[in-house]
Amino acid sequence: MNEHPLWTYVEDAKDRFKALSDKVWATPETCYAEKASAAAHLEELTFQGFRVTENLANIPTAVMGEAGEGGPVIAFLGEYDALAGMSQEADVFEKTPLVAGANGHGCGHNLLGSAALLAATAVKNWLEETGTPGRVRYYGCPAEEGGAAKAFMVRDGAFDDVDIAITWHPGSIPGVLKGSSLSNARVDFTFEGKASHAAGAPHLGRSALDGVELMSVGINYLREHMPDEARIHYAIIDGGGISPNVVQAHAKVRYVVRAATAPEMLALLARVRKVAKGAAMMTETEVSDEVLAAVSNLIYNAPLGEAMQRNLEQLGPPPFSDVDRAYAARFQATLSEDDILAAYKSMGLVEESRKPLADFVVPADAPVVPMGGSTDVSDVSWVVPTIQLWGATHAIGTQLHSWQVVAQGKSQPAIKGMVHAAAVMAATGADAMRDPDLRARAKEDLARRTGPAGYVCPLPESAEPPIAAMA
Repeated sequence: MNEHPLWTYVEDAKDRFKALSDKVWATPETCYAEKASAAAHLEELTFQGFRVTENLANIPTAVMGEAGEGGPVIAFLGEYDALAGMSQEADVFEKTPLVAGANGHGCGHNLLGSAALLAATAVKNWLEETGTPGRVRYYGCPAEEGGAAKAFMVRDGAFDDVDIAITWHPGSIPGVLKGSSLSNARVDFTFEGKASHAAGAPHLGRSALDGVELMSVGINYLREHMPDEARIHYAIIDGGGISPNVVQAHAKVRYVVRAATAPEMLALLARVRKVAKGAAMMTETEVSDEVLAAVSNLIYNAPLGEAMQRNLEQLGPPPFSDVDRAYAARFQATLSEDDILAAYKSMGLVEESRKPLADFVVPADAPVVPMGGSTDVSDVSWVVPTIQLWGATHAIGTQLHSWQVVAQGKSQPAIKGMVHAAAVMAATGADAMRDPDLRARAKEDLARRTGPAGYVCPLPESAEPPIAAMA
């Protein structure tokens, strides 16, 4: 089988991107606070000779690099934000935080951004050596975990002239992502009441914490009367202090509201707001809300998916060794049977035999399984034909947002899976660069799926990137 010409370019450049991934792993930073991680990507963009733009959409940790001249614009989307409370030592087969309560790369974004930049660099070098007209871009996107940075970037026009967008996500089984994700909004509800002595004059107080708790009761009843795929989660951000003998005058709760599409999510959010107002009425408090972030549902692109599938099947699975499999088996031993079966089910597959690492790719005819979560890649997919790959970087069954992801984040299997993902993405990007018919069909497919109304941003016009609130 003939090799794709881009694979050589990926292989030649890979060493620096292993170092980049390890560097980002070592400085885990959360939503909009990714200063060291963004700086590392910016340094690599400059080293590789990209023309750099900083502060995209007025977000200090959003960067973009471009190379090439004329022709179409092919974009690779990278991420580098971590998760709070996920600190974990590398290559340790039990939960062992490096620093208790600290951040960690529990979703593999150290690998995600590095592979996307490796793919962009490979396409850049191919453009230069072949003289092919076209521009390749790398978008370093912060705050995917709850901050909706790409939605703000879309609203700001950062992708207006992009022809094709390509990205990936670390996982355990390699395949083209075809299922939709859930639209969501992240909203803070703040209750204001009146303080008083809880024993001496309780009748004079109006408890903001009571408002938060009654809102929770109301939401629990609402859950019975919303679409099956919808989800509502919450966390109390401010319980009003630590003094139970003071009626709490201030309290704040953060809700995440999810539904299949943005219109359905916004309709459900309107009902959540009514519950909040009802709780405020019952407690004689005042309630206000602030939308911190909101994202749409993901739009699959069939022509790009078919192109990526061809490259994935031609390349085959990552070249894992027996040593890699033995390493992964030790992590798989920390997982439950349900974890392992869930990994196969999420890709539309049935487990045939116990394998620690994937030595196969998801076939084109596998059933499409919707994603259970949300991603701000979705908003890009509404305005640019977008395709996404699931990579194979971890032991089969490893669940995202787990200590096992962090522990495997610097391993040889993870790096091999990262380079493999970069090769598939780079090949797909080059195919789109030199095939105007593929680009045209991709744009037609997007127009058909989005319909006459097209993209409607789920963010309120007044919303700004919640850098201070989330960082």
